[in-house]
Amino acid sequence: MFKKLPFILMTLSFVLVLAACGSNNNAGTEGSASNGSGTATEGAAELSGNILAVGSTALQPLVEQAGQKFMAVDEYKNVTVQVQGGGSGTGLTQVSDGQATIGNSDVFAEEKLEDEAKAKELIDHQVAVVAIAPVSNKDAGVTDLTKQQLIDIFSGKITNWKDVGGADQAIVIVNRPGSSGTRATFENFALGTKVEDIQGSIQEDSSGTVKKLVSETPGAIGYLALSYLDDSLTVLKYEGVEASVENVEAGTYPVWAYQHMYTKGEPDAATKAFLDYMLSDEIQLTDVKELGYIPVSGMKVKRDATGAVTQ
Repeated sequence: MFKKLPFILMTLSFVLVLAACGSNNNAGTEGSASNGSGTATEGAAELSGNILAVGSTALQPLVEQAGQKFMAVDEYKNVTVQVQGGGSGTGLTQVSDGQATIGNSDVFAEEKLEDEAKAKELIDHQVAVVAIAPVSNKDAGVTDLTKQQLIDIFSGKITNWKDVGGADQAIVIVNRPGSSGTRATFENFALGTKVEDIQGSIQEDSSGTVKKLVSETPGAIGYLALSYLDDSLTVLKYEGVEASVENVEAGTYPVWAYQHMYTKGEPDAATKAFLDYMLSDEIQLTDVKELGYIPVSGMKVKRDATGAVTQ
């Protein structure tokens, strides 16, 4: 019995050591889980990257404002968001070619990109709805135009405001270039057809410049997103219907489009964080509405890439 005692004590010691190691390993595992959680937090805090969003000038004010707020969040302080205009076609082309992180567009990629394979590479993130309203210089003397009157004006058949009940004043067209998603939306849903550029018309892709030109040029007519409208212009009704948020949501005002932020494939961590932020209540319920856009969630109708509208 006494001879076996050292062996028993040694065995007991070995068991205790193993138990202690197991305890330490468990503690290590728990520590790892805790550290893992901490690492995730630290990782979020250390999220970094450069995001370049290019394209639609109709969407530009929202992305710029949201970008500034995003960069002010401590969690994203190492992420830089740059926003440039240039039109929807430019945005889609640049994101497709890898020159931009995000392509901002008023139209579906498959509507604008001729290469179907390139369009399919892009992932659509719909962040808002924009309505486009025809606008005129305040001295034109008109408050409402029909679809046919707009077609005749933008195709050059009507050249004086007196022919549509306004002042005896020559009409000056302020149009957008062919790459513009705003132009595509206006032609598709206000005119129902593409029109050729009229000699003597002004082409300008910057919505801010269009607003300035129409407000300051006698006889001018153009079209702008609701986010650019103010008392410096006359906002024209379309077929007697006002371009209001309520009318767009209900589907009674037809000149509207989704605001798309396209990425080439799945976005990286920083870009995904920004896109998620764009869709958060913090942006959707404040900035989107304040700037004259419409949250997608508020729409009672849907529109697909062919232009078909469903309830």
